[in-house]
Amino acid sequence: MNKNKSPHDTAPSLILGSSSPFRKALLKRLGVAFITESPEIDETRRPGEAADQLVQRLSIEKANAIGERHKNAFIIGSDQVAVINNEILGKPGTIDKAEKQLQKARGRCITFLTGVCLLNSRSGHYQVDIVPYSVYFRELTDEQIKVYIEKEQPLNCAGSFKSEGLGITLFKKMEGEDPTALIGLPLIRLVSMLNNEGFDVLS
Repeated sequence: MNKNKSPHDTAPSLILGSSSPFRKALLKRLGVAFITESPEIDETRRPGEAADQLVQRLSIEKANAIGERHKNAFIIGSDQVAVINNEILGKPGTIDKAEKQLQKARGRCITFLTGVCLLNSRSGHYQVDIVPYSVYFRELTDEQIKVYIEKEQPLNCAGSFKSEGLGITLFKKMEGEDPTALIGLPLIRLVSMLNNEGFDVLS
């Protein structure tokens, strides 16, 4: 190994631009070394901005925010929204709002749109995509909804449930190409993006 290589010649690091423990756990499944860093951007939806436009923009902005601080890295930015009948469901924050979200969802379909961006901060090149995933809810009673919220406390989750936990009991079926997209980071699409940049997770 040439010990006199400049820092520019070293392999890019991998950075997950997120403070989400769920995205961190997903990325660990690939068995590659990475660090996490919070992008700390304004995630406010712009007037008239559609759900797909929102997640794409925020995924890019998150990656770019980290790219300003790291000039030789592959940076992952991701964002997700839940949509029911073209209405975006945010994080409820309170038990009352969580109950209302789940009451609205029962017997219906919620589609999650997950944006993912991979930025090569050395070249400035980025790839971005939006991966949909849908869940179909059972006809839940008010009491079942109350019990679920009490047990899982999903107040910081878009749509008021955690599919990787007890939330799975709320569904009658799930539909999509990549189940990891539902949790917040579409690994199938991300692996393809990494491969496009010459980063083979299996090498």
